[in-house]
Amino acid sequence: MTVQRADARRNYALILAVAEGEVAAHGADASLEQIARTAGVGSATVRRHFPSRRVLLEAVFSHRIDALCARAVELADADDPRAALLEWLSALTTYATTARGMADALIQDGTDEADHVNACAVRLGDAVDPLLHRASRAGAVAPEVTTADLVSLVTGLALATERHPDPAAEANRLLALAVQGISPQK
Repeated sequence: MTVQRADARRNYALILAVAEGEVAAHGADASLEQIARTAGVGSATVRRHFPSRRVLLEAVFSHRIDALCARAVELADADDPRAALLEWLSALTTYATTARGMADALIQDGTDEADHVNACAVRLGDAVDPLLHRASRAGAVAPEVTTADLVSLVTGLALATERHPDPAAEANRLLALAVQGISPQK
């Protein structure tokens, strides 16, 4: 295992953070050159850490999925299971609206990337299942609702709003409307 120098670790983290912002703004076609300029590093530094667009997109995708999984774990013991699940769904919705074209770009590059996307979906499901089960046990969510249902709902909302001037706000507005159908009234 190679140990990276501190400046290399900082550059990696900076490039990844900038790439997340560029992907959120421009989708999977975000410019690697713009990412390098915004990060204040050379194109060679970007390519050293991320030899291809696919590798960079995988890193962005995985980093965002990790953050969503961590948020689900943080919310797992919240006092209000319904509010916790809805907070997580809102975070997923915001992510989905800012990850335009990521899954498609990864899948189009070959079967390994499709496996990567599927593995991320499994990780996401494993992280949110406890939130959903807890909300269901509390009577805050209909018992037949599955994690796959929620992810499909959010994916549909993201696709339906991707051309909206503020996709995240519109998708979250629509999510609030949909919640009335998946969550019993209190």
